[in-house]
Amino acid sequence: MWNRVLPCRPFHRILPFCTLLLALGVPAPARLAPWSDAPTGFASVRGLGQNGTTGGARGRRVTVTTQQELARWAARKAPCVIRVAGRIKMQPKGTEIRVVSDKTIIGAGKNGQIIGGGFFLPPGTHNVIIRNLTIRDTYVEGDPEGKTQDFDGLQIDSAHHIWIDHCHLARHGDGIMDLRKGTTFVTVSWCILSDHNKVGGSGWTDKVETQLTMHHNWFRNTRQRNPAIDNALRAHLYNNYLQNVSGYGHWARGRTNMIVENSLFEKTSNPLTVEKGTLVERGCVFRHCTKGGWPWGADTRGPAFFNPKDFYRYRLDPAEDLPKLLARHAGPQESIGR
Repeated sequence: MWNRVLPCRPFHRILPFCTLLLALGVPAPARLAPWSDAPTGFASVRGLGQNGTTGGARGRRVTVTTQQELARWAARKAPCVIRVAGRIKMQPKGTEIRVVSDKTIIGAGKNGQIIGGGFFLPPGTHNVIIRNLTIRDTYVEGDPEGKTQDFDGLQIDSAHHIWIDHCHLARHGDGIMDLRKGTTFVTVSWCILSDHNKVGGSGWTDKVETQLTMHHNWFRNTRQRNPAIDNALRAHLYNNYLQNVSGYGHWARGRTNMIVENSLFEKTSNPLTVEKGTLVERGCVFRHCTKGGWPWGADTRGPAFFNPKDFYRYRLDPAEDLPKLLARHAGPQESIGR
């Protein structure tokens, strides 16, 4: 079953317009980035008193090069844009920088890195952008399950309106990205999530309220929680590429309502699992996938609980294009944060 290839429909292709620009006397750009510099998905939707996600756009812009500078500006009450220039090695290992509302933390080109630590967004935090950063290496040797520590790349508790974009998160102690305790109005886009056991957990609450979009992410050499989304009211996952996933792929836990579109699952065990909620799959491709072991549940269950187009606009790329597209455009980019 999981070796089937489903046809992908060419939704909303970008039409070439260089000829038109030249005809109008406007020089054509060297390359059009396929991403947006504003959040798409549920992070762009109005709710809980917040009209989309703008981060620190209204505030001061600063550049930091040390852990102390980063911690000071991230905890500042006023809005600000914090540009991370170069590598910042956290001391002690596992330190999670506390981030409060109305912040943008963005890497300067491909050089912005957080090594041996991550970020924590406490309950009530809202309107935060974390973009164009490599966040890596809190892994504790001999503890792949995170039993002796809770060193996450991103730990976000009871927060809303969060955009995580063009980051590379790898080799963490516990979870790469934990969106916990009802965190909602979240978009995760154009990220690389690699070389890890427990990648992404979301929800972790009895209330069915989380609204989450994940698109154009590359899950690579991972095991479980790719992601595991628990009791989410609406989870929209599209154009994600799962490669060499040994445990399970997308898991709609509890009463989650999930829609998965135009994604590519390659050498992935248990690509799709749903428990008590709904999971509708459209236009995905499955290559050399297997089913068996854990988790246990149905592959799909419908009909769809919601229509993403009722909440925001989005464009689907063909699933077959994702390896080349994400190899070039996922993770930190030289053109962002300069």
